[in-house]
Amino acid sequence: MKKLDYPFTIRPLLAEEGGGYLIEFPDLPGCMSDGATPEEAIVNGKEAVTEWLHACKKLKRPIPKPSIPESAGAYSGKILQRIPRTLHARLASQAKREGVSLNQLILSLVAEGIGRRTPLR
Repeated sequence: MKKLDYPFTIRPLLAEEGGGYLIEFPDLPGCMSDGATPEEAIVNGKEAVTEWLHACKKLKRPIPKPSIPESAGAYSGKILQRIPRTLHARLASQAKREGVSLNQLILSLVAEGIGRRTPLR
């Protein structure tokens, strides 16, 4: 599966919004999708980006470049974080119950948390 080149946000949807998770792409106006889980929202978001870009090409509209900061090259995507052993054990147990890797669980939890966070202004 191809990675997403465009930055995105994920946030939980309220029950009255249908529940699940919403993924939005700020660089691509109106490009969004949803899913029952953050992972499903990402998969559906990839499809939404593909369709959005296809529509732009078909309509001969300019395709925006991803707004990834130039300094992003300085980030490897790898972090090392020490956590209490009890938290590590709880996370590992939850990952096993959900049938995902510990890394995938932590990534999903971080993405969900970022989506919930209200930006500081």
